[in-house]
Amino acid sequence: MGLSISLSDISYAGTSVLKNFNIDLEPGSISCLLGPSGVGKTSILKSVAGIIPLAEQSFLRASDGKNIADRVSYMDQKDLLLPWASVLDNLLIAARLRGNKPDPDRAMALLADVGLNGKENDLPNTLSGGMRQRVALARTLMDDMQFLLVDEPFSALDAITRYRLQGLLSKLCDGRTTLMITHDPMEALRLGHQVYVLAGSPVRLTPIDHIGGSIPRDPTDILLKEKYNQILSLLGMEKDLKE
Repeated sequence: MGLSISLSDISYAGTSVLKNFNIDLEPGSISCLLGPSGVGKTSILKSVAGIIPLAEQSFLRASDGKNIADRVSYMDQKDLLLPWASVLDNLLIAARLRGNKPDPDRAMALLADVGLNGKENDLPNTLSGGMRQRVALARTLMDDMQFLLVDEPFSALDAITRYRLQGLLSKLCDGRTTLMITHDPMEALRLGHQVYVLAGSPVRLTPIDHIGGSIPRDPTDILLKEKYNQILSLLGMEKDLKE
């Protein structure tokens, strides 16, 4: 299911930082959005998720023409696990709050997918950071929504754990239309069917064209070097290209 996003105004900390943001998400693809802090990336996700009200003349249009309000899952930068609830209950609580019947079998299957067999009865404070992020990912996928919004899910993790979870994310998001924010150009190039940079003065959205290859891409692929340098340049990091 494709999604067209048109936001007439994006605010950050109460100040308008971006106007006329428009992007089309291809059905079943991962679109990665990069940009410096303060350009409104998280506000974009929260607007699509319905956490922030849409400004006038903004719209969200699914390719089937139906409302997306009950078809979106949002994964925050922080895992936001309930500390008093077990891993399994963290996956089941959303259904209970909506008055739906919980599906523990599906929850257990997702925990197996993210490599957390045997951890279903553990409390979040007994888990490593990487494990907590895997629980958060499983919880996000638990609702089986068509549209997935992911906000810097791996930024606080070590490089090895981040690399492994990138591969896991690409597998579990297969077939879902996903918009992901990241500060890591190589992460975007590994995971994004489409990659966009939000930067400049005034701020504008620039696509990184013709990346090619299937995801997750090999970060050692020399063909990604040119795209990596292009992203750094758009982010105003030309100095890094020379060092």
